[in-house]
Amino acid sequence: MTFSLAGLCERTGMVGMVVTSSSPAVAARCAHVRAGVGAAASQNVTDPRLGPAMLDLIAAGVPAGEAVARVAAEAPHAEHRQLTAVDGEGRTGVYCGEQTLGLYAFAEQRNAVAAGNLLGDADVPSAMVEAFQAFPQVHIGDRLVAALAAGLEAGGEAGPVRSAGVVICDREAWPVTDLRVDWDDEPIERLAQLWQLWKPQAEAYVTRALDPGAAPSYGVPGDE
Repeated sequence: MTFSLAGLCERTGMVGMVVTSSSPAVAARCAHVRAGVGAAASQNVTDPRLGPAMLDLIAAGVPAGEAVARVAAEAPHAEHRQLTAVDGEGRTGVYCGEQTLGLYAFAEQRNAVAAGNLLGDADVPSAMVEAFQAFPQVHIGDRLVAALAAGLEAGGEAGPVRSAGVVICDREAWPVTDLRVDWDDEPIERLAQLWQLWKPQAEAYVTRALDPGAAPSYGVPGDE
């Protein structure tokens, strides 16, 4: 009931993740991104503790593939989990437990890893990775949203998706982008609209935090 992609922009060093599901508020449980470290997904009967556990290992110097394998080996009920990660060097890892739901699949290339369960087609993850890799010169947010749309077009889930989210980290400790559609009949389309609204404002909100006097204002003066 979920498909996702974790990716690194080699050009900028920005890292992010995009995810969608038939369940509500999927990004709140499944998407884990850390500036200067990487991105990790914990999905399929989700244990939200596992994403930070993978990122802690990566931050300590463990490559993404090994971090995924170590968390999967030590986590309780790992047979129910589907895990992915990408690190700041573009290395990836994936784990699909034997109790992963329905038709499941994954795809990996340097800088990107995608996986899904209860899929409508086994080609969904590979379509997502190809879409993410197609235009490395554009903003990682555009690439992540394009990957999600490509996954839906390639077959998506066996049933309708209802929530979606995108999280992106850059140089600062906090996400520069954290957008969610927690329940909607067309969450991927709504997320794409939110991204287009947010994209031209994202850098200004970083400037507001670091140097308020230099930040342009959007909307109502003083609006947060």
